[in-house]
Amino acid sequence: MFLPTLLCFLAFAQPYQDRSFPSRVFQQPRNYRLFLPTGYEQGQQRYPVIYYFHGHSDRYTLEKYDDGKDTVPKIAAFVRDNPVIVVAMDGYVAEHYTGFYGGAPYDVMSDGGTYDFGVYFRELVSHIDSTFRTIPTRRHRATSGLSMGGYTSLSLSARYPDLVGSASAFNPSHEFFAGGKGRRLLWRTRDQLLNHSATMVRLIRASGDYISQYHEELRAAYAATPQVDFEFRQDEYHRHWATSIGETFAFHLRAFANPTLDNTPEEWTYSTAYRAFETRGYSLSHDAPGPAAVTLANVRQGGFTVTTRRWTPDGPPAACNALQVITAPVYRAGARYQVQDLALHGGMLQRSEVIASADGRLTIRTNCDGHVFSFAGQGTGAQPPILLPVTGRDVLRVRPNTAIQLPLRIYNPRGAALDKVKVDLSTEYPTAEILAKSATVANLAAGAIADLRTSFRVRFTSGAGDFARVRLHVKITYDGYISRTEAIDVLVAPDPLEPPAEVIILDGRTHTFRTFRQKGNQGGGASLERTVTEGKGNGNGILEPGEDATLWVRLKQGLDPFDKDNWHRAKVYSDSPLLTEIADLQEEKQREWTGARNRTSLVRLSPEAAGQEIPLLLHRDSWSFHFTPDVRYGREPLYQAFQLHQQHLFGWTLKVPK
Repeated sequence: MFLPTLLCFLAFAQPYQDRSFPSRVFQQPRNYRLFLPTGYEQGQQRYPVIYYFHGHSDRYTLEKYDDGKDTVPKIAAFVRDNPVIVVAMDGYVAEHYTGFYGGAPYDVMSDGGTYDFGVYFRELVSHIDSTFRTIPTRRHRATSGLSMGGYTSLSLSARYPDLVGSASAFNPSHEFFAGGKGRRLLWRTRDQLLNHSATMVRLIRASGDYISQYHEELRAAYAATPQVDFEFRQDEYHRHWATSIGETFAFHLRAFANPTLDNTPEEWTYSTAYRAFETRGYSLSHDAPGPAAVTLANVRQGGFTVTTRRWTPDGPPAACNALQVITAPVYRAGARYQVQDLALHGGMLQRSEVIASADGRLTIRTNCDGHVFSFAGQGTGAQPPILLPVTGRDVLRVRPNTAIQLPLRIYNPRGAALDKVKVDLSTEYPTAEILAKSATVANLAAGAIADLRTSFRVRFTSGAGDFARVRLHVKITYDGYISRTEAIDVLVAPDPLEPPAEVIILDGRTHTFRTFRQKGNQGGGASLERTVTEGKGNGNGILEPGEDATLWVRLKQGLDPFDKDNWHRAKVYSDSPLLTEIADLQEEKQREWTGARNRTSLVRLSPEAAGQEIPLLLHRDSWSFHFTPDVRYGREPLYQAFQLHQQHLFGWTLKVPK
């Protein structure tokens, strides 16, 4: 009699269940830890679900970092007192859990892609919804996680916006890799913020966290994206840890009670690193053989824009033979629709006709070059005029103190002309002086583009140091009274823009550089020699027409005190069509252990560039373990050195020989 009673008591006292289910993705049983609310066994009530993702080297038991003494009791206490189910997912992959710093879950490294944890997440959700009394809607489904699990919470909720209504992240890692095996793409959380435009998001940062600078940069990116319902909390705490668990899970309770999360946005944008996806009733696939980020932007019933990039956020279009988009079933079955297709590169306009399928879908076939599609027919409505991209890069970069013609172009996606389209430019930033701010297009023909670059001029002011961000607002008024406003973010180069101490060009040349190497997470470092052969050309150290090259700059002083007079490869920015970035060179930031990459350029000079002078912006990161052993959080010492990084910008003119 005593033993069964004791077992029943222990089962009751343990606030979770460790369970497994057969996974088709992994072809084996997969574990998870389940927290059920009080009274679940006795009632018939249905519950929302929070999926929790553990951090590096941990597992679904959430005990690696604290022996189960902190996170598990806090989750259990919240579930005991609130009507919610929590599921802790397991990121374990045997071959990734090796070595001193082994334990990289979720298959997010550059050489990964064997296991798609996104597909597995959907599989786990399906299992939980079919096994337990859940409320199986996106509004009532949330993700949360710590560190690498925080990154996973944000990335999976962004990848599946129709599956997850709210997401939170405790001290999340900033960037890892996504996409299929052999087609991995560096994927930064801040590159997919618009995927969260119908999602509630919460970021939690511990003030003493060793990657706090990344958290602050991510907070700033979300805060500057008004389409996202975002909130932020900073806790005074000295470790890389999940703080404010109860308060954060209460944030998810507020999301579960928010009926707007049931709505499909009238207009939305979605980006992914995968070759095929389905979201909000749309499906897309392409045959690009290498890495490619694809974006469906400004999706409305009347059309959409589709673009690709070889790397994010600023790469050129990917190369593919075929890209196919199948729309949601929102059109009249069997009806004919006129299609207008504007190529973003070159501006070619094509018109065609498509017939909606029996279930009301349109199928669009194109390539990866970048296109604006608009539809005319029953139920499409009248498309608004479209502000075309002002740059082929991620954002417009400009020099200060000079009046700049803003390259505004307005496109009419309709099958009929637009009359009296008014365009107004404004900003709240005092560092932008708008010198010419308004234009009216009397008549904009169907499929036509109004080039307004001579109608808008802006002069920018900046200080020393880094790029300074400015946001401009373009208000387009059409059809007499209807208006929409688009934002243009501009990065203004610093003033003064110093020249680099020295530049060396590798155009097929081999050179030995003195480079900085960090010592470890207690600070320190030293210079080491590094011999590299890069570029393609005659190797004379002069970039000549038709050659490929990397540009190396010498920094008198990097961020780290020991980083003196060392060489760093540069990221190259240029407005000139004569110089093209043909590869994004991505390297680990040495001992940083964040997943972040140092991004630099391989550039190609056009054969037509002979005798030209091309102004360049040369950008370079330096980094440091900032260790202050005498700093305390209460009685306890700071956990470890902060991992900090600093951007260095230089102005330099490439003089091409004749």
